[in-house]
Amino acid sequence: MPLRRRLLLWAVIACTAALLPATWLTLTEDHRVRSERDVPHEPVAVVFGAGLTGDGKPSPYLAHRLDAAGRLYAAGKVNVLLVTGDNSRTSYDEPGAMRTYLEAHGVPKAKIVLDDAGFDTWNSCSRAKRIFGVDRAVLVSQGFHIRRALALCTAAGIDAYGVAVDEKHDTTWYVGGARELLAADKAALDAVVKPAPHFLGPHENGVARALAAPPVQVR
Repeated sequence: MPLRRRLLLWAVIACTAALLPATWLTLTEDHRVRSERDVPHEPVAVVFGAGLTGDGKPSPYLAHRLDAAGRLYAAGKVNVLLVTGDNSRTSYDEPGAMRTYLEAHGVPKAKIVLDDAGFDTWNSCSRAKRIFGVDRAVLVSQGFHIRRALALCTAAGIDAYGVAVDEKHDTTWYVGGARELLAADKAALDAVVKPAPHFLGPHENGVARALAAPPVQVR
């Protein structure tokens, strides 16, 4: 076989192999992506971090996730919100900003639980199960991320549905989608290997306490 043809063949094989994890996510998780209206009731909504602005407030994409989670709580679809993100340094508190935003939009503080070590999707899913004892959940994220979140939380032992937050398909959306093609490879590895989260620590009963607290209506 001529060299050029062999190189082309290997390029096709490499591209196919690279796309397999992304295809796996789509084929295995699509049936569990639901709208806010038709998602089944679950005790907990897990809201994944998506960055802060320069003044420490949720980025627009994160704000949209929090808005959706607030609506799920108000509609009685979930009872508690577990917000998970990066608080690896004092100057960057993603979960704290998420709670502040939710409280400002009427979600009672007693129904919001913080995970300060959700450094990536696998850490968030694994800690939700192993640290906070979450067995069933609704996951809240944008459409380009929700299938990876579902796959990883399933691998972590959580029976979950996903709500894909609507977004304008702008540059940020397409960048996020392209990033997911690369992240799918790591997701497939995490789902198989199931590494311990970066910070494990003792079990926390914050979710159990929040579930036991009397229901409070959104203001």
